[in-house]
Order: sequence, then structure tokens, then C-alpha cells
Amino acid sequence: MDQPVRRWGPTAVVAAILLVLAGVLVAVAFTGGLLADDRGLLDGAAAGRSPGLTTAAVVLTTVGNTAAMAVLAVVVGGVLFVRGRRAEGVYLVATMGSASVVFTVVKNLLDRPRPPAELQVLRETNESLPSGHATMSATVIGAIVILAWPHLAALGRALAVVAAVLWVGAVGATRIYLGVHWFSDVLAGWTLGLGWASLGAAILFRWCAPAPAAPDAQDAAERG
Repeated sequence: MDQPVRRWGPTAVVAAILLVLAGVLVAVAFTGGLLADDRGLLDGAAAGRSPGLTTAAVVLTTVGNTAAMAVLAVVVGGVLFVRGRRAEGVYLVATMGSASVVFTVVKNLLDRPRPPAELQVLRETNESLPSGHATMSATVIGAIVILAWPHLAALGRALAVVAAVLWVGAVGATRIYLGVHWFSDVLAGWTLGLGWASLGAAILFRWCAPAPAAPDAQDAAERG
């Protein structure tokens, strides 16, 4: 990782902002602050369903589910570990695992009901807030982009960001289209996932940051 990416302080600030925002969004969603928008978007998605779109949404939501994202993180993390990038591999797997624990705990604590059964294409009965699909996809894909960032040129970085946004956005959108999540569930999940990936990155950067040189070594370097 290059030195600009090792700036753990700014990364920690970004993580704190995203996690606070996620907390606010969870609170607003839980108290019904977005209920009108939630219902309007859900009704609109249900009205726009077609057999082809529904099939595509079911495939995408399955490929992007929490288990698939966990497998992706373990596989990529394992490859990194074997190739000697052990801290990065541990970061990816640990961030994924801890994000799964966090969103599950929040779900159980809040116990927000899913959208009405008559609007669901796939029957879901467990807790709704935040969306696990949105949280895990944002966490894992966000973490992979963070790890790849210093190894990419400008074009590669732009393509990585666009691909990540399209994938994470599409997975979250399928949850609304299929009637299994409110929009506010997905929005909170996206923010929580990105915040959690950033928090893990800040810890990684701080852990891997080179130790400052001793005064004698610095003096010798300057004299040399």
C-alpha cells in the first residue's frame, strides 16, 4: 500500500461520519420517519414488476446474498494471505465477519417487521432493519476496492468504483423490487457497510503504518 492510503486518521474520520450517519438512518427508519417514502417506493416497485425483471432480480439477489459475500471475502482473503499479504487478508475476513455480527444484533434488537406479505415475491419473515444484503455487499465490495486502490491506475480506480457502486446498488435495489425490504432498510445497510469497511481499513492502515525512525537514525540519514 502506498503512503497516501496509509493515512489512517482521515480514514477513521470518514468511518466515524458514515457510522454516525448509519445510526441516524437506522433511528429514523425505526421511528417511521421515512415511512411515506418507504411505502411509495415499495408500491412503485411492485407496480413495475414483470416476469423477466423478477427472474433477473431473484438471480441477482441470490448471487449477492450474505452467504455469497461471505464466501467471496473468505476466498479473496485466503488468496491475499497465501500471497503474503496477511494483514490485508485478515482485514477482509474479519471485517466481513464482524459486519455480519453487527447487522444481526441490530436486527434482533430493533425487530422491525418486513413489508406486508402480499407485496413480497420471496417470502421473508425475520427482522428487516438493516438489510443484510445491503450491509454485506457494501462491506465486502467496499473493502475489496479499498485493498485494490493503491495497486490501480486512475482508470482502474474509476472502473472499480463504478463497478462497485453498480453491484452494491443493484443488490440493494432487488430487495426493494422483490418486496422483502423497505428502502430505509437498504439505505441504512449501505451506509453501515461502507462505514464498517472504512473502520476496518483505518485499523489496518494504523497497524501496518511504519514505525517512526529513531532520532539517531534520522540524524544519520540527514547527514548522509
